[in-house]
Amino acid sequence: MLVRLVLSVAAGLCLWLAFPTHDLWWTAYVGIGALALATAGVGARRGLVLGLAAGLAYFVPLLSWTGIFVGSLPWLALAVLEALYIAGLGAVCGYLQRDGVRPLVVALAWVVAELARSTTPFGGFPWGRVAFSQADAPLLAVASWLGTPGVTFTAALVGALVALAVERWLRPSRGEGTERGRRAGSLRDRWTAPGAAVCAVALLLGPLLIPRPVDGEPLQVLGVQGNVPEMTLEFNAQRRAVLDNHVATTLSAADLIDRGALPAPDLVLWPENASDIDPLRNADAATVINEAVDAVGVPLIVGAVLREPEDHSTNASLLFLPGEGVVDRYVKQRPVPFAEYIPFRSFFRLFSDKVDLISRDFVAGDEPGVMAVPVAGGEVVLGIAICFEVVVDDLMRDNVLRGAEVLFVPTNNATFGFTAESEQQLAASRVKAVELGRPVVHVSTVGVSGLVQPDGSVQEKTELFTRDIVSGAVPRRTDLTLAARLGWWPERLAAAGLAGALVAAALVRRRG
Repeated sequence: MLVRLVLSVAAGLCLWLAFPTHDLWWTAYVGIGALALATAGVGARRGLVLGLAAGLAYFVPLLSWTGIFVGSLPWLALAVLEALYIAGLGAVCGYLQRDGVRPLVVALAWVVAELARSTTPFGGFPWGRVAFSQADAPLLAVASWLGTPGVTFTAALVGALVALAVERWLRPSRGEGTERGRRAGSLRDRWTAPGAAVCAVALLLGPLLIPRPVDGEPLQVLGVQGNVPEMTLEFNAQRRAVLDNHVATTLSAADLIDRGALPAPDLVLWPENASDIDPLRNADAATVINEAVDAVGVPLIVGAVLREPEDHSTNASLLFLPGEGVVDRYVKQRPVPFAEYIPFRSFFRLFSDKVDLISRDFVAGDEPGVMAVPVAGGEVVLGIAICFEVVVDDLMRDNVLRGAEVLFVPTNNATFGFTAESEQQLAASRVKAVELGRPVVHVSTVGVSGLVQPDGSVQEKTELFTRDIVSGAVPRRTDLTLAARLGWWPERLAAAGLAGALVAAALVRRRG
């Protein structure tokens, strides 16, 4: 059991190393394969323990950025919660892998575990899914066919096939007790190991043949990364300085445009929290924003905190037009629990008084994130997903199904310091770009920002905690990928397949 426990911890660490900023995407397969080997033949109870060990080794370092300014308790609580889903995965694999590694079972279990933790509790936490470690891997192209769950499934299948090859190479089965049975078992093992290895390589390299089109009418965009005066959780106390930074950076860009040193944009995009002073209620904030809009002479989308409804706040993207002011808005539909609102506040205050750092709960919007923005010659339909919403599959997909030609992810990473959080989020935008066949304009208050093309490549990438702009053309696209059309079906089929395997195994054991 000790060897299996060590193997499980190593599995979790390998999964962590696959993500930014380590970017060793191939270690995800090693980690998944190692956990498959560790849980083979151990039963559900020991599989649960081994899965928990792997989950802790996975999520404790991966989510360390959550504790930068609020301490270790929220960080470790979240990591333990997410690790419990990997514990469940380990239990399922331990139960179903009675006689050795079963690659299909492992792959289905990973998809279902990620579905569960992406939807529960409080709406789920889809961050850190295996697919988001594959932005630089050949498997990225699978996203356009089977979505984020399909990338996870394929990655898990590759890892489990490698595990099967290793298992049969190190521990060949003896077959039945007769000489004929032993010969049959030996022949089967002789071909299983290389066969599994060949299948793994084919699955890994095959997606390179999947096309990732990037054609479309160009849209010239300008993203503004205004930066914050000080890297701290109290960046909201500097809210006028943050607003002024974004105004000043936009005015500087307007000067470059006037001098012909920068291409004239069709629209300008500010990040989440660019104006934490409500411009609908504060005339000074509205005045300086309108000054920036008039300087560039094109529509500007501003990330703003609105002090509404009463005693609450909303996280919004406001559309300003030159000479008109605010004409449209999108309100974040999925506020983040414990970051933008506190569920069961009085209960959780028993464990930490830091819940009161959020004095006004943010409320969710109830309108989709599509926004028609007037540009020269007509209008462009943007699909907006604010910050965390980039990892919420149904919201991103809904934007595209409602006609979004370009996706926009305004985000604020000021509270996470020089950690991997911002790079992890950009990787998610890259996966979503391929999944939905749309460019993603990813703009942060402090970085990293960038223009993500529909093939997942990144242009104009910025550095953390710098004042900068991203300027370039992205294609307006209307074609729907297979993944966008399939929606939830890959996950539903995975859940049905795993449930069927569990029922079948239970029936076999009852009869036996």
